[in-house]
Amino acid sequence: MGKDQSLKLPYPLILASTSKYRGALLAQLGWPFEAFNPGVDEDQLKSKDLSPTQLALELAKLKALAVFNSHPKACVIGSDQVCMLNGELLGKPGTKEKAIEQLLKMQGSHHELITAVTILYPGGEINFHNRTLLFMRPLTIQEISRYIDEDMPLDCAGSYKLETKGIKLFEKIEMDDHTSIIGLPLIQLNNHLLKIGYPL
Repeated sequence: MGKDQSLKLPYPLILASTSKYRGALLAQLGWPFEAFNPGVDEDQLKSKDLSPTQLALELAKLKALAVFNSHPKACVIGSDQVCMLNGELLGKPGTKEKAIEQLLKMQGSHHELITAVTILYPGGEINFHNRTLLFMRPLTIQEISRYIDEDMPLDCAGSYKLETKGIKLFEKIEMDDHTSIIGLPLIQLNNHLLKIGYPL
């Protein structure tokens, strides 16, 4: 995956995710990379008493470590996203019914999206996170049902896709990196990878 095969990289680049959203984002930076499923059990951490930020950071590290252990000469990027509403963790709905339930809870209110990243490479480890505040407009159950049918956000935490029609659900979004919402904060990630030696 990625774009320019002629670039000289300090380490082979690996994304510890098979998410098409994260893959498309990382491809924007132009470096060739491979993507592997980290195969980690996320529920093992979600049952622990961690803050939202701690949970996102721990999950990102767990994913990166799972791939780095078998590719120790590579630079491995692990990322995870946690959607929180009044202290409640909102995961991927999986079904339309669950998606309706989540969006009904969030409509007319605001919630927080925390995106965490771990970079593991032969020279060390980097951890960071990005926080986004999202204000959802008041919605009827009919509007919510129609949106889900159109966008099918069943594999997205919080039951919406901001990169497509989900943007219509929001009155305001406070953030410093719009790519963070999709699952990989490219501005921060690029800054760190340039310091490691990846070419601009």
